[in-house]
Amino acid sequence: MDATSSIFVILYTVSTSLLYPVVLLILMFVLWALVSIGEFLSEYSKRHRDTMSLEKVCTQIRTEMSSQSTGGAVRHLRSIDQNHLVTSFAKEAAQCLENNKFRELERLFGEYEVKLAARLEKTRIMSTVAPMLGLMGTLIPMGPALIGLSKGDVAALADNLIIAFSTTVLGLFVGSVGYVLTLIRRRWYQYDLEDIEYVLESMLEDT
Repeated sequence: MDATSSIFVILYTVSTSLLYPVVLLILMFVLWALVSIGEFLSEYSKRHRDTMSLEKVCTQIRTEMSSQSTGGAVRHLRSIDQNHLVTSFAKEAAQCLENNKFRELERLFGEYEVKLAARLEKTRIMSTVAPMLGLMGTLIPMGPALIGLSKGDVAALADNLIIAFSTTVLGLFVGSVGYVLTLIRRRWYQYDLEDIEYVLESMLEDT
C-alpha cells in the first residue's frame, strides 16, 4: 500500500468514526429543542406588557426624582408589573436607589443587555450547529453506502441511507426550531430592553 492509499484509509477511518458522536449530538439537540419549545410556551404564557401602566409609573418616578424623593421613586419602582426581566430590573434598581448607588444603575442596565443576549445565543447556537451536524450525519454514511453498493450489499446500502436521511431531517428540525425561537425572542427582548431603558431614563433624567 502506497502513501496515498494510506492517507485515504486514515481519512475514511477518521470520518466514519465520527458517525456515532454526531448521531448522539443530534439526539441531544433534538431533546434540547423539545425542552426549548416547552420553555418558550411557558414564557409566552407569562408575558405581560402594559405600556400605559408603565408610562404612568415612570411619570411618577420622574416626579419623585425631581423632588429628591428617592423613597417615593423606590416605592413606584417596586410596583412595576411587566414582563419578568423588566420587573426584575425595576426591583434591582430600587435597591440601588435605596443605597444611593446611582452609578450602579447604568452598570445594571448593561448586565441586563448581556442577559438578553445570552438568552438569544442558546437558540442561535441551536439554529446554526444542528444543521451542520445533520449535514455531517448525511455525508459520513455515504462512504459505507457506496462501498456496499459496489459489493452488491443492498442491506448495508439501505441502512446507511436511512441514517443519512434521518440525521438530515433531525438536523433541519432542530435548526428550524432554533431559528424561529430566536426571531420571536429577539422581538420580545427588544421590547423588554426598550422598557428597561425607559425606566432607567426616568430615574436619571434629573440627576
